[in-house]
Amino acid sequence: MTIAPKAPRKLTMKQRYEALTRDLDWEPSYVETSEVFPYTEFEGIKIHDWSKWEDPFRLTVDAYTKYQAEKDKRLYAVLDGFAQSQGHLSLTEASYLNAMKLFLQGVTPLEYQAHRNFAYLARHLNGPGPRFAALCQSIDEMRHTQTEIHTLSNYNKYYGGFHNYLEQHDRVWYLSVPKSFFDDALTAGPFEFLIAIGFSFEYLLTNLLFVPFMSGASFNGDLPTMTFGFSAQSDESRHMTLGLEAIKFLLEQDEANVPIVQAWIDKWFWRGYRVTALVAQMLDYMLPRKVMSWKEAFELYFEEQMLGGLFQDLAFYGITPPKHVEHAIAEKEVLSHQVYWTLYQFSHAAAFTTTFPDAEAQSWLSDNYPGTFDKLYKPLWDKEARNLEAGGRHFVRGLPQLCQVCQIPMLFTEPDDPTTICQRHSEYRGEKFQTCSDGCQWIFEREPEKYVQAWLPVHQIYQGNCGGPTVPDVLAWYGIQEGDGGEYKGSLDAAHWARWHDAADHSHIGSEA
Repeated sequence: MTIAPKAPRKLTMKQRYEALTRDLDWEPSYVETSEVFPYTEFEGIKIHDWSKWEDPFRLTVDAYTKYQAEKDKRLYAVLDGFAQSQGHLSLTEASYLNAMKLFLQGVTPLEYQAHRNFAYLARHLNGPGPRFAALCQSIDEMRHTQTEIHTLSNYNKYYGGFHNYLEQHDRVWYLSVPKSFFDDALTAGPFEFLIAIGFSFEYLLTNLLFVPFMSGASFNGDLPTMTFGFSAQSDESRHMTLGLEAIKFLLEQDEANVPIVQAWIDKWFWRGYRVTALVAQMLDYMLPRKVMSWKEAFELYFEEQMLGGLFQDLAFYGITPPKHVEHAIAEKEVLSHQVYWTLYQFSHAAAFTTTFPDAEAQSWLSDNYPGTFDKLYKPLWDKEARNLEAGGRHFVRGLPQLCQVCQIPMLFTEPDDPTTICQRHSEYRGEKFQTCSDGCQWIFEREPEKYVQAWLPVHQIYQGNCGGPTVPDVLAWYGIQEGDGGEYKGSLDAAHWARWHDAADHSHIGSEA
């Protein structure tokens, strides 16, 4: 009598995940581990047990790709329907698209940079857990790059400023702000990159960046961008979890990691916060139909959720709120006004237009910033109103001084005095360098060898490296076409918008008759 062999026991979900991810790892036998993973020691981080990395999502490649494919089908159905129905005419106003131009020029290329470096981490981190997590995020970031381009490409058929975003990202003055931020992260070590992008940007600041753009799209009739936002929302949740897991993993591995991680949090909070200055002005000035003020968003997504929640938990590990966070809190009343006023004056050299805030917009700003707008910024707009009535429009023809670290023009004010420009001076090897704040000065003086090499657009123009000595020469080198920037009223976008809506109105009248 023969006994039939027992059927193999079915693996649990957790065991299957371990088999398909971690159990594929092996210990090198004929080369040293330091040769296989050469980049995880020089930063001073001590890792004793890579198996302690926890992935709460427990994704496998087959489940991941199936889930993402389903989301893509839904997204592209919306994009096709919007394009075929001339959905761009349902926007609140063509000026809304200036915010999307800024997103495509400034954020989409960063998604691709993140894809590249997370793919790098997927090869060079020692542990199979973080390697696989980095691989999934790398694929996410590539998908976001592609879907953002496809989402906004329809507008390129009808409006200026969308056509040359990749070249502009590398060259245009205001885009050096997000580009320098990511270049800074890409040239750091693998653990610092995880803190810079995975934690400080994806966890601390992603809601300040992502939610306002997508909510603004919803409020202003931009169905494709809103749908993309929903499509990417689950990915962003996973990225936030990866960032939180990364920081807890490093802190739990060795007490000596705590001061290193704290210094990275201090640095990358401030670097990321400075990038969100572009979002602040978008929320308060660029959206025809407002979602919330920058002040409200900052209080909700950073002060309440991060300072009031996250850092309370991280105190267990000895982590404190970021250095200079009190200066960011002080700036919430003035940040958006200072940044937009600067962009307004220099938009003749930009790939988006700006416009004078009308009475309704100024009333909204006054209501949301009762302590600062009427006193400090309404007088500027009152003066500009007189200028416009006289047939003028205020553009600055000179070149501004830039911060050596964040590369934003020197427009920020002292934390305790909004009437005095904040400027800090540092010396390195007999040369003077200028920074816009205590935060940027602290970052510069920690790593001066890195930041003295910064590619500052204004310096490059003066050195003759940007196409020529005149504004038209530089704009041609930027790839900015006539009509892309300047004043919205009278622009090609405004003219096309008015003509299309007039035609739609006449067509509607004719059909009724």
